[in-house]
Amino acid sequence: LSRERLAERGFNQALLLARRSGADEKIRTDLLLRVLHTPAQSQLTRAQRLRNLRASFAVDPLKTSEIKGRHVLLIDDVMTTGATLQTAALRLKQAGALEVRALVLARTA
Repeated sequence: LSRERLAERGFNQALLLARRSGADEKIRTDLLLRVLHTPAQSQLTRAQRLRNLRASFAVDPLKTSEIKGRHVLLIDDVMTTGATLQTAALRLKQAGALEVRALVLARTA
């Protein structure tokens, strides 16, 4: 979640879900960074979403050693096209994650 979107919403819904998982000691919000605020994606096609997100995520270069060879679980509230999760997973794999899986609360049609 970008700083702008967090300020707009007042909470990070994915972080709230992750905390409810009971794995507080494993939650990391400092490895995958949202470095670019993008417009809301609700009215975009999958191709437009992928373009919109292309440069929006990065792995903290000082923390790649904490990702290399690890299994990572991304948690999100809603998946529509999967573009956000795909882009985030790609960045984590590029940083050396062995496997990236996703857990979402809801899926839109």
